[in-house]
Amino acid sequence: MGLLKVERSASNYRYYDKEMIERIHWIEEQKKLGKCLEEIHSLLGPSKEEPEEIDIQDIRLQMRKLEHDVTVLMEHLDDKERQKLRKKVSPESVALMQSLLLILNN
Repeated sequence: MGLLKVERSASNYRYYDKEMIERIHWIEEQKKLGKCLEEIHSLLGPSKEEPEEIDIQDIRLQMRKLEHDVTVLMEHLDDKERQKLRKKVSPESVALMQSLLLILNN
């Protein structure tokens, strides 16, 4: 599916660089959240070999889905777990999300 880019040695062993190991961990987290590999592939976006196209409608749809997923997650947490999660979200992340929403709503 093109989720990982793997180097191979002459003896056909796979070598994963730091970026690919981080990607593997991210993919595993997405799977734990219930996403199938097709959804994960679409979240990763086009590979570097493909021309990058920006589809505003697709971005809006993904942001709405993310907002829904976060809302559902928050509903299932107790107050202590919510506070712990809120502390993990950096002010920069919140600012970025707000900026994206402003851009997309214009």
